[in-house]
Amino acid sequence: MSHFSQIKTQIRNLDSLKDALNDLNVDWKSGPSQVRGYRGQTHDAEVTIQQENGYDVGFRWNGQEYELVADLQYWQQDLSVEGFLRQITQRYAFHTVMKETARAGFQVAEQQKNEDGSIRLVVQRWSA
Repeated sequence: MSHFSQIKTQIRNLDSLKDALNDLNVDWKSGPSQVRGYRGQTHDAEVTIQQENGYDVGFRWNGQEYELVADLQYWQQDLSVEGFLRQITQRYAFHTVMKETARAGFQVAEQQKNEDGSIRLVVQRWSA
């Protein structure tokens, strides 16, 4: 019986996921690799976060999105699973918006981090 949990996300771009992890100073390894779990069980993942207790956290492509894969009984991050995913999702969204607006010819005119942790972006595009 597997102890791994798969938690759905809205993360679909691997580069933005990696950028988000870097922003949060998460030490991660690029895959494909194996996420280690209970009694030597493993799960394939494209991104692996090794924990000191020998049990890993990973993100794997399920055909639609990168889901979080981990044996939650051995979770050893500073934040709860929900808090961890909330921070990653916010940084992921930031990078996705930045990449898409740049691709459409926009530039950031203003960026503000609000007290509640949200980010306000103002983008502009000059047309000739």
